[in-house]
Amino acid sequence: MIIIGVDFHPEFQQIASVDTDSGEFQEQRLQHREEAERFYRELAGRGVAVRVGMEASGHARWWERLLAELQVELWIGDAAAIRSKRVRKQKTDRQDAQLILQLLLEDRFPRIWIASWENRDLRQLLWHRHRMVQARTRIMNQLQAVALNEGLRCKKRLWRDAGREQLESFPLAPWASRRRRDLLELLDRLTPTIAELTQTIEQEVEKCPEAQRLRTHPGVGALTALAFVLIIGRADRFQCGKQIASYLGLVPLEESSGQRRRLGHITKQGNSLLRFLLVEAAQVTVRSDPEWRSKYFHLAMRRGRKIAKVAMARKLAVRLYWMWRKGWDYEQ
Repeated sequence: MIIIGVDFHPEFQQIASVDTDSGEFQEQRLQHREEAERFYRELAGRGVAVRVGMEASGHARWWERLLAELQVELWIGDAAAIRSKRVRKQKTDRQDAQLILQLLLEDRFPRIWIASWENRDLRQLLWHRHRMVQARTRIMNQLQAVALNEGLRCKKRLWRDAGREQLESFPLAPWASRRRRDLLELLDRLTPTIAELTQTIEQEVEKCPEAQRLRTHPGVGALTALAFVLIIGRADRFQCGKQIASYLGLVPLEESSGQRRRLGHITKQGNSLLRFLLVEAAQVTVRSDPEWRSKYFHLAMRRGRKIAKVAMARKLAVRLYWMWRKGWDYEQ
């Protein structure tokens, strides 16, 4: 078997490899994509088993597809755990590749769970809709500023037919008028696109029993339920709600020593999209559930609204986890 440690960069990858049968050790830098693709195709053509290890990183999807096509075993490791195992203070690409190879050979490689290709593609649907909504919000804010400059303050009523007519009727200078027209055209193009993506998400939820079950919780819509299922992957990966909160970055930073305990803001180490959706869903739950509303205002009085929102988002994440783990809907 050939075992390869890879330090992956967008432009190239530094590899360190060992043939476990002959003991032959090699180091090489492969440029992307042609040289790297040629190297792995030649390696797969030799008919020997190959295992590749790398740190979790972005911009490697084409390479993962290539290894899957060539039936090369790919292990992806926790970057923070790999970094903690480095002994030397010096850090180079060669040393990084050698460290990954050493961890693979010693069976100490911190391998992480990787979602399926279908799962990761559906996540792109969620991200695409999220970015489209953000773009529409920026455009709507600019149009609200145009209306305010002309003395029109009607907030959400600006997007009704009467408000739209008022906005279009203002006499503006040439370039201000051009800006208003372009922003309205962009808004008209984005709105049906977002509606189409929302409908697609609804259809995907209908195919997912877990997401349908989570959706029974007050405040949790199709987008939040589907995102929770896709990003968590499997409920049995976690043993308790605390692990879910830590995975999503909803636990505080801690720097304690001796008798002193110091807690900071949340770590934000998890998926930023799911964390955002949980905060939004928790605010809807607070408005619809008296028990949650009481808890929220109690926290807001003591710690402030921002911290209270995050606390309710953590509570919602833990509850969704147990609903999924136990196979319960909200009534149960």
